[in-house]
Amino acid sequence: MSDRGKAMRLILFSCLVVFCASVQAQPRSQPDLENKQQEFEKLEDAAMQSRGRKHALESEVAELTHSRERLNQELLEATNKLRQMENRASEIEARLETLIEREKTITQSLDGRRAVIAEILIVLQRMGRRPPPALLTRPQDILESLRAALALESILPPMRAEARALQNDLTELLRLRESMQNENEKLIDEKTLLKSQSIQLIKIIASRQENLLSAQTQLKSEAERAQALAQRATSLKDLISRMENESDAGRRAAIAARQSDAAQARLNEDQRRMAHEAPFQDLSRLAPVIPFSELKARLSLPAAGMIAKRYGSPDDNGGKEKGVSIATRANGIVTAPCDGWIAYSGPYRSYGQLLIINAGDGYYVVLAGMSRSNVNVGQFVLAGEPVASMGDGTAQTAATIAIGASTPILYVEFRKDGASIDPGPWWARSDSRKVGG
Repeated sequence: MSDRGKAMRLILFSCLVVFCASVQAQPRSQPDLENKQQEFEKLEDAAMQSRGRKHALESEVAELTHSRERLNQELLEATNKLRQMENRASEIEARLETLIEREKTITQSLDGRRAVIAEILIVLQRMGRRPPPALLTRPQDILESLRAALALESILPPMRAEARALQNDLTELLRLRESMQNENEKLIDEKTLLKSQSIQLIKIIASRQENLLSAQTQLKSEAERAQALAQRATSLKDLISRMENESDAGRRAAIAARQSDAAQARLNEDQRRMAHEAPFQDLSRLAPVIPFSELKARLSLPAAGMIAKRYGSPDDNGGKEKGVSIATRANGIVTAPCDGWIAYSGPYRSYGQLLIINAGDGYYVVLAGMSRSNVNVGQFVLAGEPVASMGDGTAQTAATIAIGASTPILYVEFRKDGASIDPGPWWARSDSRKVGG
């Protein structure tokens, strides 16, 4: 091709490029611009709505967290107040029992000395009615008076001592009866407050459960599933295994416990130290902040009462007790001794109402002998949170039969990797003195 032809082609190509550029640079039509503007505005509105929903959800989550923390605070405060009232009522009843025994002892002593008392009163009466005769009247009267004085001198010291003891006993008896009346009045007041506080606690628990349970059908299904597994379980170890492998709620609780164990293992030294200083302070927590094994000497007994049987003491089958039996007040409140997830809740064999708390790291806390539980499988509970209540002692459970008790008996057992362990090291000092292992 000649140079002239090449030049012509170059000119034509340049013209084509300029033309295309000019066409591309021409403004879009007005309808097209309006459509794009509308699309942009829709996208912007959607983005604003999304941001608004995000803020709303964040606010809702914060409000729910605050609401849960507030409810937990009310629940624990009400429970602590109720526990203090139970302890005060028990102390008053113990003092009354001591006063009644003392009154009985003094009354029996007075009854046994009835003849001596009558003799003292007769002598005193005679001395009052027969004053000493005048001197230098009749010698016979003077002689009789001297003889009577000599005889009286021999019997007066022991009689005086007996009269003084009688006076002290009568004074003590009057004081005891006055104290008993005062203590009875205090007991009536405490029982009235106790009943009122129990009603308030029941309302708070109901409110808590209503917030937690949104799917009643699913809850009923889980409860039925738990009962079916309990009927097939041959032991507590088997029951725990079945709940964690065959119950959805139990499986979720076990998974949550394992995740909590992993989270605790990832804490750095500063975080671990802070967690140890206040393991129960954050009332909005949804998992234990430190491992159960590190809570020794920091847990409270789950119920107010006296220890009826201790861990390791002989049982009726030639073995040793695997847990602690506590003689509680009638209808007393039962609290969770530690943080954890409910692995089982419901009746089981002769245990009465049974609760198993998964405390993490292979530890489980077993509570048995209650008449009613307030929590459900899979639910996370805080240390000190009310989880059940005792009956009036009429229901015969394995613990009450073994002890032969007429009062309600709460059975508490700690388990580690399927075997029972001594719970003594975990109790706080004030409670460990009551339990003694």
